[in-house]
Amino acid sequence: MKKTVLITGASSGFGKVAAKLFHTKDWNVIASMRSPEKETELNSLDNIFITRLDVTDKQSIQNAVAAGIAKFGKIDVLVNNAGYGALGALEAATEEQIKQQFDVNFFGLIAVTTAVLPGMRQQKSGTIINVSSVGGRVTFPFSSLYHATKFAVEGLTESLQYELNPFGINLKIVEPGGYKTEFSGRSMTLLQADGLDDYKTSFDKFIGMLDNWPMSENIMEVAEAIYEAATDGTEKLRYPVGHDAAQLVETRKQMTDADFKKMMVAQMDI
Repeated sequence: MKKTVLITGASSGFGKVAAKLFHTKDWNVIASMRSPEKETELNSLDNIFITRLDVTDKQSIQNAVAAGIAKFGKIDVLVNNAGYGALGALEAATEEQIKQQFDVNFFGLIAVTTAVLPGMRQQKSGTIINVSSVGGRVTFPFSSLYHATKFAVEGLTESLQYELNPFGINLKIVEPGGYKTEFSGRSMTLLQADGLDDYKTSFDKFIGMLDNWPMSENIMEVAEAIYEAATDGTEKLRYPVGHDAAQLVETRKQMTDADFKKMMVAQMDI
């Protein structure tokens, strides 16, 4: 019997490429997104079911999970991929922007996870893959809200192992580094620091650094890491992926907090 994967944020980037990869591996794919009516590629493929799911809308989550199970019988793997980054000085963020960052990246992830757990507990099997970031292990300037959500995802996932492993449910974290996706476009929000000129020089330098960061174009690497996490049958928890991810994580391990901060400040000239 074919296995079934539910992927959030499947309209573009990592989610879309992962959906196509699972399809080539003969999986049933529930490709969820906020605006399925705009999708023109995935809906032409057999065994890919397109459904609406907004991680900030609990009813849409319940509807998508129920529809996916009705279509394919069960959900074997959940890939929590939906997310975005709010960048800028914390002082510039409105209460609404702070809440939205956590609602999408963290509370939305929890809502989708809890929606699939009853079925996974009943079948005594399943894998939950949370797409975090190298930003869940190391930090950059002007990214405090984004890092806060990804650090939260890392802690949540690691702890969930203890309560879900006894039901045959595995937990995985995929940690991409820098990739050329729509993250730097529609999936990024720049906080407007109106009246906060003290931050402008440093923030402009940070954005300049991001513009020149050597982003990888091989998004398939991330999809392959997601597929590996779904199928390797091991208790491996973290899957850093990308030329910069492993290097940053290893560098961080070998340096003190103060030394790592000094290195980042020097590299970004802030």
